[in-house]
Amino acid sequence: MHKHLGAPLRAAAWALAAAGLLSACGGSDDAPQLYTLTLLHINDHHSTLEGKSRTLQLDAGSGTPVAVAVDAGGFARVATAFDELARAAGPHVLKLHAGDALTGTLYFNRAGADGEADAALMNTVCFDAFTLGNHEFDKGDAGLKGFLDQLRKGSCKTPALSANVQFGAQSALNATRAPGAVLPSTVLERGGQKIGLVGLTVAQKTKISSSPDADTTFEGEAVAAQRQIDLLRAQGVNKIVLLSHVGYELDQQLAAQLRGVDVVVGGDSHTLLGPDTLKARGVGNPAGSYPTRLTDKDGKTVCVVQAWEYAQAVGELKVTFDERGDVQSCTGTPHVLIGDNFTIGGKAPTDAEKKALQASVAASGFLRTTAPHAAAAAVLKPYQERVAVFNQTVVATAPAELCSRRVPGGPGSADYSRSSAACNAEGSVSLRGGDIQQLVAQAYLEVANARYGGADISLQSGGGVRIPLRGPVTAAQAIQVLPFGNMLFRLDVTGKEVQGMLEDGLEAVYGPGGSTGPYPYTGGMRFDVNAAAAKGQRVSAIEVRDRTSGAWAPLDATRTYRLFVLSFNATGGDGYKTLAAVPAARRLDIGVLDADVFFSYIENQPKDATSGLPLLNRLPPELYSTRHFQGTSGAP
Repeated sequence: MHKHLGAPLRAAAWALAAAGLLSACGGSDDAPQLYTLTLLHINDHHSTLEGKSRTLQLDAGSGTPVAVAVDAGGFARVATAFDELARAAGPHVLKLHAGDALTGTLYFNRAGADGEADAALMNTVCFDAFTLGNHEFDKGDAGLKGFLDQLRKGSCKTPALSANVQFGAQSALNATRAPGAVLPSTVLERGGQKIGLVGLTVAQKTKISSSPDADTTFEGEAVAAQRQIDLLRAQGVNKIVLLSHVGYELDQQLAAQLRGVDVVVGGDSHTLLGPDTLKARGVGNPAGSYPTRLTDKDGKTVCVVQAWEYAQAVGELKVTFDERGDVQSCTGTPHVLIGDNFTIGGKAPTDAEKKALQASVAASGFLRTTAPHAAAAAVLKPYQERVAVFNQTVVATAPAELCSRRVPGGPGSADYSRSSAACNAEGSVSLRGGDIQQLVAQAYLEVANARYGGADISLQSGGGVRIPLRGPVTAAQAIQVLPFGNMLFRLDVTGKEVQGMLEDGLEAVYGPGGSTGPYPYTGGMRFDVNAAAAKGQRVSAIEVRDRTSGAWAPLDATRTYRLFVLSFNATGGDGYKTLAAVPAARRLDIGVLDADVFFSYIENQPKDATSGLPLLNRLPPELYSTRHFQGTSGAP
């Protein structure tokens, strides 16, 4: 029996109360005995522990929605929501995390041991089970063990689940070294009813884009899941929850392929589920209903849910089972967590407006006004202080100014004034563009090849890099270089699509209504630009560098290349329409923060002999992506 049942007397009282309620629901002793279980869940919080401001569309009393800013999300609000929803639901509750707790903000690796802050905040909720996501392996098996040890330091002892991971012989998590550290499944009991939980980790993605030990492998998801479901059913467990980190699309496929699964609580794809009004309120675009009701291989009901991303929402699913353990109904809400410190146009609302805003929130059915949990906020505070100290830490030195320029071009050209007088006097930025922009593109490429399964080329649009660097560089300045918090994607793109990508970026700069921000900087690729040429003809002589030999070769239109790129551009931002059209089968959300990749690059640079700090030097000219540039006037 799981420890959350509490004292035997209280368990007995709950069982009696449940029995009374069930009899009342049944109407007579001969009626079917129904059992309702509440599942509270999150997924993919990715070290996002602090709340952030977000803008919603709410009615302030005029009858027409207006843009309203409000604090939202954060783990202290998550803790409150779990607490309040669990108390309201009664004793038949499970609290679940569907993976990817780690990687994504400085809290992961700059606030203590890797994952320490995440474990501490997760323990303020005290999850009943946690499934391993692909990013739990970003620091190898030993790093995952360190995180799991942190997660079990307190009284919660949350079980970690994955039915399809097979730890290698030398792994720190091999059963000979860490027995029981990761289980394929577990059985919990609520109100005298046994509930089986089976964990799943996305197989191919984890192996190719994270860093599990070389001999740690991942079995096919469906085979591993069915084996565990069958084992649990053979033990008389007839209520099965798949705690799955494989993505919404695969979750739906698994539901149809499996026998005996009742609920899938998912993660990995960061999917928002719920009513269409989520979009109208400015929350996001839902990919399906919450819950998504499907049928298994035997035609029985399966309820599939997911709770978005980054500690912004808590899912609440109520599932009613009959005496055979078959699902009779499932209903629920994705609670999007917000504060009540509304501002409209930067100003506090009037009392009447605030009352109308609160009514608009309540009417939505999914926005939940939630105060941060005091105890969780207290747990977070020392980690916040460590991050603040890290931000002021000098992490590198730039001996020569890493000039900033979004686009190349001489005096009078677009963005010429962005570079310092000294940089402009050198003239190199007029020929090749910004040093810091090019360095970031190179950083993505090198870190992708070191940690995330490899890349042939990378892309960074010029406007996404915000400041130059010179002299001592603090962590805060490094973050200012990439302040937008984008995650990295890896896309498999053809050479033809690569050329289309470059032309998209140049059209967004030099076409009608263009701006300087989209100008393409690439790592591992170089090309000539004629800004005065017609649309679709501005780039030529494209070459790709072999990452092993360093040799340059012409872009092959028919070859497939691995592209490391920001989520913003991968989804069409800055006019990159060709990337937005790349199908899902050829895109992979790596899920690592752009600034964190930049930090990884910095740490791997040669050290200054005197200070011991990494040296951030300009790249050799041959690595700059713009090899020759001709401006709109025809001049270089």
